[in-house]
This record gives sequence, structure tokens and C-alpha cells, in this order.
Amino acid sequence: MSPAGAPNPTGPIAPHVPVLLDEVVAGLAVVPGEIHVDGTFGAGGYTKALLQKGAARVFAFDRDPDAIQYGEVLAASSGGRLTLVPDRFSRMRQALADRGVDSVDGVTLDIGVSSMQLDQPERGFSFQGDGPLDMRMSQDGESAADFVNNASEEDIADVLWRYGEEPKSRRIARAIVAGRPIERTGQLADIVRRSLGWHAGMKKDPATRSFQAIRIHLNEELAELEGGLAAAEQVLKPGGRLAVVTFHSLEDRLVKRFLTERSGRMPGGSRHLPERRDAAAPSFEAVAKPVRAGDDEVKANPRARSATLRVARRTGAKAWNEEGIAA
Repeated sequence: MSPAGAPNPTGPIAPHVPVLLDEVVAGLAVVPGEIHVDGTFGAGGYTKALLQKGAARVFAFDRDPDAIQYGEVLAASSGGRLTLVPDRFSRMRQALADRGVDSVDGVTLDIGVSSMQLDQPERGFSFQGDGPLDMRMSQDGESAADFVNNASEEDIADVLWRYGEEPKSRRIARAIVAGRPIERTGQLADIVRRSLGWHAGMKKDPATRSFQAIRIHLNEELAELEGGLAAAEQVLKPGGRLAVVTFHSLEDRLVKRFLTERSGRMPGGSRHLPERRDAAAPSFEAVAKPVRAGDDEVKANPRARSATLRVARRTGAKAWNEEGIAA
């Protein structure tokens, strides 16, 4: 067993089914000999498909040391075609440069928590099985237990509202503070449920939003996504493709806005806000409409129900800077 009770990379692990796998691979239009980045390696589903399609090199990023350890078997059997990168995908530009690569043909991002993380109670991401209240993707820094036991009521409420879109965030925050100390996922879930008057038989467990919010906050997931999109824009060759799979509205809105802006499709100027003459040329163009999982996939893999895939192609324009001007 690896640290924190993670699965041995040569032994059995919890089943993991890549979401929208065929659609992602089709969107990337992989050509043999290309160089690709899998920004969220996880259990390696997308990476395996890229290698099978003939990618000459795949650089697979993951900040979770368990995922990197698990991937060592695949890397060893790849004939040098797979390079595991134990880092955040927002740092892909620098990490690739450190390995002598300036540009790539495709970037894939599967946002959020992985099935392997969810299915291990000892990682503390889910309330489906009781475990220590952890939620750290990189297995270092502040844990979920640290946050709920030390943050102010106001800060907890703000996190639940901002990242979980929880309408009763203040009530839950008060209950969390009153219920301290909290060390287990089951404890936190019960506190949230009691504060909202939940009972067995309700359609959706009210703890879902709170767990999502705390996880996103601890792992800086939205900031990481913003950084990853900008990094992909910088490393993709003209004609290269970006495929992003998201699982909730906060993520998807961020990706949609990025691609809408970068493709020059944001609403034009008005007499109050004139159109900018120094705006950068579009750095992406849409490849297809957003894709959702079909009924058959959702039946086989319920976690695909909320997934959305967006694919875009890199133009020859320069990457934008934060002010929307070509860098």
C-alpha cells in the first residue's frame, strides 16, 4: 500500500471509467506522432487512449502522488512515450519547457476529483464511506478538518456559498462551528444534514454541496482551472486542440467564458463601453457544440450524468495576457 492507504499500483484499485472517452479522443483528432498533454492523469484512462491512437509522446500531469505512483506501470510499458509529471497542470508550460518541449498538439483536462480519490474513504473526499476529513489532492497543506475546525463562521459560510452555491450557507456554517471538533467525513455530513432538516428518502443528500465547496476551496480548483486554460493556450501549436471535461456549473461557466472570450465571440462594445481597438486576435475557434454523456454512458457510469465536454482548436494568433491583449 502507498501512503494514506492508497492502492498499490500493481494491485487492484477501485473501478475507474473515463467520462466521455470516445468523444474526447474524437475531439482531439489524434494523429500518430503527435505530442499530447493529459493534465489530469488520474487512473490514466485518457492517456491510454492517446497512446493507443499513436501519440508519440504523452506528458501526464497529476498533483496526487498516488496517481503518479499508480501510473508508473503504464509509463514503464510505454517504451518512453509516457512521461509522468508530478505537478499541477497550471504549470504545464514551465514543466514542459524543463523537459525540452515548447509546444504540443493537444491538451486534455478532466476537471474535479477523480473516481480513485472518491472511492477511497481514507482520502476524505466523500461522505459515502466514513473516513478522516482530508480532501487534499496533493496530500499536503491545509486539510478539510483544519478548515472546518479553525476558520471563522463567516469564512465557512462564504466558501459554502461561493463554491457550493449553497443557499443556506450561513445556517450550515453556524452548525459547523457549534459542532467542533470535527474529524470525520461522517461527522460533517451529519452536521450539515441535521442543520437542514434532512431525512432518509430525500432525493439529494444536502451534504453534497458543502463537501464540493470545501474541496474546491482547499485545492484552489477554480484558480487552477483558470491557470490551466491559460497554460494550454500558451503551449498549443496552431491547429492544436483543447478538450475540457467539467462536472458542475462553476467549472463549465469558467471554461465557456474563456473559450467565448478567446474566440472573439464576447458581446461587442456599446456607447457606454466602446469596442477595444487593442484587443487580441482570437486564439481559439470552436470545433463543435458542447457534448453531454448519452443515456447508455450514464447508465453504465452515473458520474457521467453532469459531465460537459468542450473542444476548441488553437489558431495562429498569439496567446492573450490578463488584459486581453496579445502577449
